[in-house]
Amino acid sequence: MSTPFPFTAVVGQEDLRLALLLNAVSPAVGGVLVRGEKGTAKSTAVRALSALMPEVDVVSGCRFSCDPHSPDPGCPDGPHEPGASGSRPARMVELPVGASEDRLVGALDIERALAEGVKAFEPGLLADAHRGILYVDEVNLLHDHLVDLLLDAAAMGASYVEREGVSVRHASKFLLVGTMNPEEGELRPQLLDRFGLTVEVSASREPDQRVEVVRRRLAHDDDPAGFAARWADEEAAVRARIVAARELLPSVRLGDGALRQIAATCAAFEVDGMRADIVMARTATALAAWAGRTDVLAEDVRQAALLALPHRRRRNPFDAPGLDEDKLDETLEEFGGPDGDGGGDDDPDPDPDGPGGPGGQPEPDDAPQGDGDAAARPEAGESGEPQPSGGAGEQSPARAAEPFRAKVLSVPGLGEGAAGRRSRARTEHGRTTGARRPQGALTKLHLAATVQAAAPHQRARGRSGPGLVVRRDDLRQATREGREGNLVLFVVDASGSMAARQRMSAVKGAVLSLLLDAYQRRDKVGLVTFRGSAADVALPPTSSVDAAAARLESLPTGGRTPLAAGLLRAHEVLRVERLRDPARRALVVVVTDGRATGGPEPVALAGRAARLFAAEGVASVVVDCESGPVRLGLAGRLAGELGGTAVTLDELRADSIAGLVKDVQGNRRAA
Repeated sequence: MSTPFPFTAVVGQEDLRLALLLNAVSPAVGGVLVRGEKGTAKSTAVRALSALMPEVDVVSGCRFSCDPHSPDPGCPDGPHEPGASGSRPARMVELPVGASEDRLVGALDIERALAEGVKAFEPGLLADAHRGILYVDEVNLLHDHLVDLLLDAAAMGASYVEREGVSVRHASKFLLVGTMNPEEGELRPQLLDRFGLTVEVSASREPDQRVEVVRRRLAHDDDPAGFAARWADEEAAVRARIVAARELLPSVRLGDGALRQIAATCAAFEVDGMRADIVMARTATALAAWAGRTDVLAEDVRQAALLALPHRRRRNPFDAPGLDEDKLDETLEEFGGPDGDGGGDDDPDPDPDGPGGPGGQPEPDDAPQGDGDAAARPEAGESGEPQPSGGAGEQSPARAAEPFRAKVLSVPGLGEGAAGRRSRARTEHGRTTGARRPQGALTKLHLAATVQAAAPHQRARGRSGPGLVVRRDDLRQATREGREGNLVLFVVDASGSMAARQRMSAVKGAVLSLLLDAYQRRDKVGLVTFRGSAADVALPPTSSVDAAAARLESLPTGGRTPLAAGLLRAHEVLRVERLRDPARRALVVVVTDGRATGGPEPVALAGRAARLFAAEGVASVVVDCESGPVRLGLAGRLAGELGGTAVTLDELRADSIAGLVKDVQGNRRAA
């Protein structure tokens, strides 16, 4: 077994360490979501925390880690009689991104349940994590239904497994920790709200601190056991401090003044619901206990707000996370009173140099700059390659118009891609459409089909009682139809013909609306732009729609219209993505007025490029940006070549006169 990196040896990242320690003191805080760029010690700190957790007493032989002093009366391995018990280290269980539902919640032996009435249950990761830590790396890439199950168990403190009326319930209380890189996509706001605290982490820009990070990492890799031994005293001190804070926690008083400040802060920042108030109260109480105090001070409320509120203020993926600290200070000062203002100038931490002290706010130089900053830089700034020249006609980027609710565009047919909310697909969750023999482990039983398969064989199997004799060959898996996420590839015309200020602003607003729709439907998105003499992949396919929005916002316009180059570049992007993720179907959205200029026979070349998509059956839609009283209908002609559909900017609105839900059709009637 490898020796983990010591928690107290992590350099910097004060907020990250503090948030983890507060959850160790009071698991009722609700866990922590760690957001940040790659290589910032997110996983290292989380894995190191498990070594600091106090040991837990368990009933000997119980697979569900029941507390011998207060066993779960509904434990599947119970009832537990007073007797043998022991202690073990708190577990840290990792949930892989590709885990199945059965691996998470456990599996019920359906065959024995039907034939013998026996609840033969194999525990899952939620049972293993009971009274420990459940860690989900890249939680933003976890399937939505698994996230729902995970957060429901965290909220209720129990896990329920149900299969065709047969159910098993067991306790599942754990410290939930998720890490994610925002560049790979965001969590839905309602799921963000279920994490108690959130922390933004970034690599230090101070050379001395970076040197110390490298020095400690190399020392640990060369001699893990020796390195851990050098930090053993610090680890023991923090472990003892966690135990002391847990014992002190029930004695901490949360006065009316502090409660007033908490409520006023949540109201001032317009967070939805009451969960933020409750989490702030629990966090402030844990901060006081961690500092060795029995009274909650204004400093505790302030720090609790910085940890509990930023992620609850995001209404959509284009909102930058963060909190206005000046507004926070004004609110706390306005609503501070004799009971809640506990002397803001005093240091609340008796051990200011201790790891993860309450004052662990990031210094201004280390403050995260927002999720979209890296994505918003021009391509030339990142790669050093020049942008396509628009010549003298190039204009600075126009601001996007206000986004609107877009009508649904979906891919025809029945897919088998990743779960989402756009197109029809065969999925593990959804309405039942039929039955088949299971391939591998049975996950969703089709009861009627199973009984129908077993019924003709009852006499031959010697059935003599009321029970149905069921064998493995009789079991039938339910086939279900739900929705999948697609790859929505935007091909945007940024040429001079689109450069009129008001027109380009409307175009960007329309694309922004489609991006917001893609975020809500759990799609991957990509962005190809064309102008001047070439086309560029402004953003390779990604789950981060806010990165696509940032690239769109900085998109300049001007020059000729190399429509064929844009289509050919999009075709190449799809070819590569098909190799990476063959199950995910694509929807190509071409945003253009249909003009093609530059080079020999630009119109004919664009037509040939478009027919490549039609020949491969790629679903497509052309957003017709042509305006004015005289229309040439070039976008409609392009849609015909693509084998897709054309819609105008006005028709793209869900509330337009023609606002019916439109599927993207193969449209081969013109052939």
